[in-house]
Amino acid sequence: MATYGFPRRKFEVRAGNENRPAPLNWRRGLFRVWVVVSAAWIMGWTIYLIIFGLEGGFDRAGQLLALPVLLFGPPVALMLFGVAVRWAMHGFDSEPRPPET
Repeated sequence: MATYGFPRRKFEVRAGNENRPAPLNWRRGLFRVWVVVSAAWIMGWTIYLIIFGLEGGFDRAGQLLALPVLLFGPPVALMLFGVAVRWAMHGFDSEPRPPET
């Protein structure tokens, strides 16, 4: 019988008699988490601000200039924090890594 659904990922690599965990791509996975969290942040605030604007909440032009900072500031700050954490964690490596291509 054929299997339906998504292909299942093997969690262990079997080479000979040893079982070791399958390698994970942390950089790609955390980048995708950042994209999803940032999109949720921007969508949530956009919906709130649309409703606020329809109720007549914006009365000055200065309030509109703060919107890009509100929408894009925290996702950019989170990305910079992630880059800084990665840099700090590389400081604990025992031997230098070869350059990635």
